[in-house]
Amino acid sequence: MLDLIKYIVGQFAEDKENVEYQVKEKDRVIDVVVVLSPSDMGKVIGKQGKIAKAMRTIVRAATPASSKKYLIEIRERGGDAVDSDVATDEE
Repeated sequence: MLDLIKYIVGQFAEDKENVEYQVKEKDRVIDVVVVLSPSDMGKVIGKQGKIAKAMRTIVRAATPASSKKYLIEIRERGGDAVDSDVATDEE
């Protein structure tokens, strides 16, 4: 699933060499933090967060029901979270 996230981010980010992916696995959740340069933030998140939301939808649809849930957070390098999933119990 990380390859899918990398592919989608790579389609929008111009500074691909400086994109960093931090993966933390918990009990039933896999947190993926995408760290971008400031110039790529708007491109990857999109207007009103549409690209980020679509990426989360695609990842959610591609994840098997028996698998762990993926939460994607997008951060600016050296900054706080700019766009993140809200942890909810959808089960």
